[in-house]
Amino acid sequence: MGIIRTKTQGKLLKPVNETKLIIIISFFLLIFANFTFFSKVTEVYPFSGFNILFVGALAIVLFAVTTLILTLFCSKYTTKPLLILFTFISAFSAYFMYTYNVVIDSDMIQNATQTNLNESADLFSWQLVGFVLFLAVLPSIYIYKQPIVCHPLKKTIKHRLITSVASVAIIAITILSFGPYFASFFREHKPLRFYTNPTFPIYNAGKLVGQTLFPKNTTYTQKGLDAKIVKPNGAKRELVIMVVGESARGDHFSLNGYYKDTNPRLKNESNIVSFPTVESCGTSTAVSVPCMFSFLGQNGDNKDDANAEDNVLDVLKRAGVSVLWRDNNSDSKGVATHVEYADYKTAKNNTICDEECRDKGMLVGLQQYIDSKKSGDILIVLHQMGNHGPAYYKRYPKEFEKFKPTCKTNQLEQCSKADIANAYDNALLYTDSFLGDTIDLLKKNNNFNTKMLYVSDHGESLGEAGVYLHGMPKIIAPKAQTHVGMVVWGGDKGDIDRVAGIAKEDYTHFNLPHMLLGMFNVKSEVYNGALDMLNKVK
Repeated sequence: MGIIRTKTQGKLLKPVNETKLIIIISFFLLIFANFTFFSKVTEVYPFSGFNILFVGALAIVLFAVTTLILTLFCSKYTTKPLLILFTFISAFSAYFMYTYNVVIDSDMIQNATQTNLNESADLFSWQLVGFVLFLAVLPSIYIYKQPIVCHPLKKTIKHRLITSVASVAIIAITILSFGPYFASFFREHKPLRFYTNPTFPIYNAGKLVGQTLFPKNTTYTQKGLDAKIVKPNGAKRELVIMVVGESARGDHFSLNGYYKDTNPRLKNESNIVSFPTVESCGTSTAVSVPCMFSFLGQNGDNKDDANAEDNVLDVLKRAGVSVLWRDNNSDSKGVATHVEYADYKTAKNNTICDEECRDKGMLVGLQQYIDSKKSGDILIVLHQMGNHGPAYYKRYPKEFEKFKPTCKTNQLEQCSKADIANAYDNALLYTDSFLGDTIDLLKKNNNFNTKMLYVSDHGESLGEAGVYLHGMPKIIAPKAQTHVGMVVWGGDKGDIDRVAGIAKEDYTHFNLPHMLLGMFNVKSEVYNGALDMLNKVK
């Protein structure tokens, strides 16, 4: 083949075989894309004494594993495209792990694929450009320009076999040489492997693709076929508005004792109760939203299983309740498939849009909807944009900037924790006003029994221990990502007083489907009164 001169580099690039190119890229990714992984490792294994050798052993194993994976995936015509793809995956993963201390698992990847353009723009920064340029674009130019020696098939197979066997041997010998250390690493510090790059992101991307292309052979299951509303003749119709919050952590509600007044409207309402210890069933919208409406209980955090059977909205509709879902977030994650749905992320439906479409826009026209239902009970679900990060400062109109100074960038690591919390709390202040307006709407409908239920899908990390946003695997997620705000308004004063007496008990998202059925007096085999918080006070 000879030596090829490239115009872009102005110097000679000697042709290399595929194996050498794979080894070069594997080494590059080990050195430059795994700083978060090694920083986490050295927190557990301080870089001193024999630990230095173990960290080196981990580097050798990660290098060999990456080389093995690339060797198995690459072929004559796919080597360059796949190496370029892997460098881009590594670059984006390195950026988000370093900047927000998140883990790139299948749920996080699915969230990314379901994020709309405006939410994606919130994540843009020049630092991201720098990461992608150095860790992806420049290596990709090198990969693209690097001439590769093409060997006959037999010789290529031989090289691949040798490389694969050598990689496996290096992995085995290294692990055996540091047996006790690796035993501790795999058994007691499993979460550390979540930060390996690009192996863990590639594994989870492959897992998600596999689940998408080859979904489990499940038959859709109808639930609550016996559902019916049982209440006295002449009883008032029920009107319930359920607000699904976004990223609202319970410990930042002043109703729960937070030192900033983030709930000035709600605290002045009578007939209101806050539940201070509610745990989410997931740490991301894609997991929590299907789960919180599902009857699967502890297994409800499997979103595929949750969407393979009727949820509580389907059962309520079957029982005769009119159900409407309005969405100012990404979408309902499959929950509202069988009920009336409207997208309020667009000015086509949402009449209150400035920098972005506001949650309060979902209230416009609701009275007309309620008036159009001449009989039967009504459930309205409002899915908020809420406290979606990292651009918390965009989540509220300027008149709600009460807590100052605020972090006005999506580069949260550049702000103090106090400034981040101020922006986040201002967004909660806007949610408080939104909920207050929702209650005012319900008060106008005194011909109904009216209730409001607010509950967030998950919490949010605001820089504690260097962790930001949400989406960590629940096994290692901090409490900030699972402790959610929940508020109930409505009913008579006696009911509310009794609810307040049990509100401080521990609850989870798994209680919600049964609570909703109880609100509408629905009797069914899927209803479990023991899980209905409000049933305890009847």
